[in-house]
Amino acid sequence: MANLIINTLVFHLPHQFLPAIQQLQKNPIIRHKRFLSTYSDSEPLNVCVAAHASSSSSSSSSSSSSSSSLSLSSFTVKYLTNSCGLSLQEAFSASKKYQLDELKLQKYESVVSLLRSFQFSDTHIKKLLIKFPYILRFRLHTNLKPKLEYLTEIGFVSTLLPELILLNPDILLRSLSGYLKPSMKILRKYVKTNEKVVAAVKHWTCLSSCDMKGILQPNVEFLLSEGVPPTTIENLIVWHSRTLIVKLDKFVTIVEILKKLGFKPTSTTFIVALRCLVSVSDSTSERKVQLFKSWGWSEEQIVSAFKRDPLSLAGSEEKIRSIMDFYVNTMKLNPADIAAYPTVLRFSLNTRTRPRYNVIKVLESKNLIKKPKKLVWISALTEKEFLKRFVDKHLDQVPNLMEIYRGTITGDKIDIKLH
Repeated sequence: MANLIINTLVFHLPHQFLPAIQQLQKNPIIRHKRFLSTYSDSEPLNVCVAAHASSSSSSSSSSSSSSSSLSLSSFTVKYLTNSCGLSLQEAFSASKKYQLDELKLQKYESVVSLLRSFQFSDTHIKKLLIKFPYILRFRLHTNLKPKLEYLTEIGFVSTLLPELILLNPDILLRSLSGYLKPSMKILRKYVKTNEKVVAAVKHWTCLSSCDMKGILQPNVEFLLSEGVPPTTIENLIVWHSRTLIVKLDKFVTIVEILKKLGFKPTSTTFIVALRCLVSVSDSTSERKVQLFKSWGWSEEQIVSAFKRDPLSLAGSEEKIRSIMDFYVNTMKLNPADIAAYPTVLRFSLNTRTRPRYNVIKVLESKNLIKKPKKLVWISALTEKEFLKRFVDKHLDQVPNLMEIYRGTITGDKIDIKLH
């Protein structure tokens, strides 16, 4: 019954597949020389709609091409559902990316069998085919198998190998001797365990296919020469590797700026500040400086705030604008107080700062507390400490105080409580 449904859908909806196949012809990945080299010379990619798409083709030629396309679509869907466990919807989606040839069934089965021999579970294989169906056409013994064997040899065993491939299957498109081996050697020089390598790729999937020799390694070596501890660099690669993917001259300039500001390369805040400056363009940095100046901050205060807490100035311009507006115009804080404790800029306005301010105003209106001398500190308190000092101890006098804090009582209802 399932096959009947599949065949009916495929053969009665031909125009839904034609644009997808035509798009496949234009796919830059397929035209890429590196991608084409992964397939056997005897297996050119299907361009089964070429005759159909040509305005000069005869009617019979178009009909034949369309039938060929539909036949391939039908086989692709049936194979992916019956043999690989994909749902009908997933198989249709994969067939739009790539189509299989029924004459090559034995080859596809060999690829799946090879993956299983390298600890790929049925779930791993299913996810891989949804994300990267092209793998079924890889040359088995001269391309796919040697790469999997190499990754296993250097320690990617058990589930680590399929996890790595699923995170970034494009790694299989890269040359084994020209990229994969030298890049993994560089990565393992700074990241000591395979678990951490997988974690690094998981946090930024492009890491396993970026230019490690030309970009990442020079930046890492520069940081080492500046005194940054190896363990700090390892953590930087694992959790924030994108920071290291920048041209060396820009990277050196940023490091020099941080040193002039007083950041020590051996400190944790140096790495935090480095991440902040690398992640923004010069134009964005300048706009943020002007934004803080519009709230009355001097250049000295901006620099001081950045040195105190680099992440406090890393928010979007929209967030900075809205939270400064609330602090200054609603809470009536002095901009200088915010500059002295810039960490409050990191907190969420709607889930932390505003709810806490609402609680304080209700308690003040009922004369349960005096207005805090440093209202800016209210946002800085931990959740546990704030609840203890301003919510839990006043629930008898204000039974719905927790609802006010959680935001289930808002707007006019809070205003009523204030009078």
